[in-house]
Parts: sequence; C-alpha cells; structure tokens
Amino acid sequence: MDVGGIPAVSRGEGRRRLLSMTATHHLHHDSPLGPLLLIADDEERLRGVYLPAHDPPPVMPSGPRRGGGVIDDAAAQLDEYFAGTLTTFDLPLATAGPPLHKRVWARLRAVRYGATTTYGQIAAELGLPPRGARAVGTANARNPLAIIVPCHRVVGSSGALTGYAGGLEAKRWLLAHEARVAGHTLV
Repeated sequence: MDVGGIPAVSRGEGRRRLLSMTATHHLHHDSPLGPLLLIADDEERLRGVYLPAHDPPPVMPSGPRRGGGVIDDAAAQLDEYFAGTLTTFDLPLATAGPPLHKRVWARLRAVRYGATTTYGQIAAELGLPPRGARAVGTANARNPLAIIVPCHRVVGSSGALTGYAGGLEAKRWLLAHEARVAGHTLV
C-alpha cells in the first residue's frame, strides 16, 4: 500500500532502506569491548556506534568500508574514553527516529559521566505519563550511538542493571570503567 506516493515497507526493510540512504561508510574499530562498528554519512556525521553483541544486530551499511573524517575522529575520541582521559564526546551526530526517541537521546547526553539515572527519572523529566518509563526503555534500546549517547547510564528504579542492546556485560563494564575514572565505586 502506498502512503503519500511512498511505497509501504516492513519495519525491518524500512530501517535497512533508511540506513542505506544515509550511511555512506563504516569501519570496525578495536576497543576493550571488542570491535565497534562505526557508521557515518556523506555529510560527515556519525550515525552509528554498535557494540559486538548489539541486539538486534545493526544492518550493515552498503557503503564502502573506510575510515577518515568523522569516523577517525570518533575512533580517536573512543580511544581517549577507554583510556580514561575523555569524559564528554564532541562529534557531529545524525540520528533518525521518532521525536520522542530524539528527546530521550538528547536527555541521555546530559547524564554526567560516572553517574546514573533511571528510566522513570528521565520519563518524569520529559513530562511523560506514569508508564513513560517503558517508552524511555524503548528509546534506549533503539539508540544507534552506543557509548556516545550514554544509554548505559540508565538503570532500573532499584538501581539494578537492566537491558542494554550491547549486552549487560558491556553495560557493567562501561559503568565500572566510568566509576573508576570518576574516582568512586559503583553502588
């Protein structure tokens, strides 16, 4: 069925089509968590950072495998992050998603390095209804920029580590790393 002259596509197919239209190059970059997939567009904006265990796995871009530009900048900043010398990323980003997801991702970038917040706290800050924590969780699960947009800093209301698209071991590692660098212990 067409909608406004645009052929309808399945959710997965639509995601693949969107990525293939916007992602022009990619590179795997080594990290303490394994090879990260970095994806950029032709406007030199970072579109994706995916951990090896990302679930669901990212759709591989159709563009060439190469570094340069924003991918090299992202790789260098990620290296500094893992070395404990960088706590805030400064990269041009491009995200595709519903407006609520973009609001959640913007809020995540304000969570201090080495700190955590909860899904419920973010929902309340964004003025979402009582069940808004689920919407925040969905937005986190669809965050295309792991580590850069720090969804790993969001925990359950009890402080428990809950879902992370990159895997709970990676979330645990990232939080412990940031706690060490920030000079405090994880609760």
